[in-house]
Amino acid sequence: MKSKMFAAALLSATILSGAASAKTLVYCSEGSPEGFDPALYTAGTTFDASSKPIYNRLVQFEPGTTNTVPGLAESWEISDDGLEITFKLREGVKFHTTDFFTPTRDFNADDVLFSFERQLNQDHAYHAYVEGASWEYFNGMSMPDLIKSIEKVDDYTVKFVLNRPEAPFIANLAMDFASIFSQEYADQLAENANQSDLNQKPIGTGPFQFVAYQPDAVIRYKAHPDYWAGKQPIDDLVFAITTEASVRQQKLLAGECHIMPYPNPADIESLKANDEIKVEEQEGLNVGYLAYNTQQAPFDQTEVRKALNMAINKEAILDAVFQGAGQAAKNPIPPTMWSYNDEIEDDPYDPEAARAMLEEAGVTDLSMKVWAMPVQRPYNPNARRMAELIQEDFSKVGVDVEIVSYEWGEYLERSKAVDRDGAVLLGWTGDNGDPDNFLAVLLGCDAVGGANRAQWCNEEFDALIQEAKTLSTQEERAELYREAQVVFKREAPWATIAHSVVHMPMRKEVTGYKMDPLGGHAFEGVDIAE
Repeated sequence: MKSKMFAAALLSATILSGAASAKTLVYCSEGSPEGFDPALYTAGTTFDASSKPIYNRLVQFEPGTTNTVPGLAESWEISDDGLEITFKLREGVKFHTTDFFTPTRDFNADDVLFSFERQLNQDHAYHAYVEGASWEYFNGMSMPDLIKSIEKVDDYTVKFVLNRPEAPFIANLAMDFASIFSQEYADQLAENANQSDLNQKPIGTGPFQFVAYQPDAVIRYKAHPDYWAGKQPIDDLVFAITTEASVRQQKLLAGECHIMPYPNPADIESLKANDEIKVEEQEGLNVGYLAYNTQQAPFDQTEVRKALNMAINKEAILDAVFQGAGQAAKNPIPPTMWSYNDEIEDDPYDPEAARAMLEEAGVTDLSMKVWAMPVQRPYNPNARRMAELIQEDFSKVGVDVEIVSYEWGEYLERSKAVDRDGAVLLGWTGDNGDPDNFLAVLLGCDAVGGANRAQWCNEEFDALIQEAKTLSTQEERAELYREAQVVFKREAPWATIAHSVVHMPMRKEVTGYKMDPLGGHAFEGVDIAE
């Protein structure tokens, strides 16, 4: 407790003093990162604190869009058969210099090979450098089966050789898991038997470099003075970890932070009316859902899952939880995404039919757990309240619900277990604008035990999404994804709950901030008007 109070006091003192003449931007983040190696995790909170400020990728998303643009690779060429992608790397890129690492060379091909081979090669010294390392994105997107080899052509040329064409491959490499690390730093840590520091004391090439982290209180960064794209307008970036939305709002209004995510829906209109605040908004590329564990009885029965879906009153959830900032979800991808199948009919809200279907399936006196997230996310602003409404709905069909929760990192880790009990509230914001990022990452067979929290492996569904990745045109791919959505709805591994509108309140003096359609929070190019 004393350490948290000290960190908070130190943060306030720094902000008020302005750190002499330095320009400091404070972001009131909603939670703590699980670590600082983004390839190990899937949570947006972790990406905001790691991959966004600290690292770069070979290709990146143009701010505010899902368009891929050059990053650490200046250009790339794809062979006619789609099996070889050759990247020409940017020269003169500097890694961060900190009090725990001083680089002796610039970024080069060795760093690219290290960053991917540690995920690909089970014999790599960094493949299992932290306990439980599962490389969830890398494996969930079938990268081990896709990548045949990664070859260093010369110091500034790298070639990926694939086993099959992969339409979303370039966009996938712009995702957080593909962040580029320093092999030199990793080697230094290995020599000193401090490998775990790769996840705690990060070194990258990104716009901001890590300074310090006080768990559950504050993260400090400073602008990378030798950033290849130019030093940032702000000198210092501070993440003030503030889990309660009402407290984040108080800090925003008091000028103690400049930007806050995930406001309470009920507070949005008052924030818009405040002359010192501006609220940006956009439709979220997201979905919130309840994932049944399809490998555990009775949720291994499609009829049981369909019955429970019919017991959920989505309109009541939209009114109470989203308060006008959401719409009912019927598919596992949002309606703003290409290949969305609008012909699919949602499960009706019909408690009487639900109860009858449960009885017909031989399920009576069912007791189950519903897991409620401890943090706000764009796809679910109040998971506890949502769980309470589902608890009430299920009670009307004779199902007794116990609501459980855990600290966010533990919640994410425990919910991956194949033998997990009950159903878990979670959701997803797209990482690259491609349907594969929802359908394969969240529901594919390769993601069971990872991001596939339903533990659902359906051969028909999986064959469709795997074939779709190999096709060259969006039209051909879309046809298969629409078929896959039909299978999903028929089998019901989830109750699809909602898609939300995302709001981003900030102080009027903040300039240059661009909302990310993929749900992240990045501060490259952001400034504070004098």
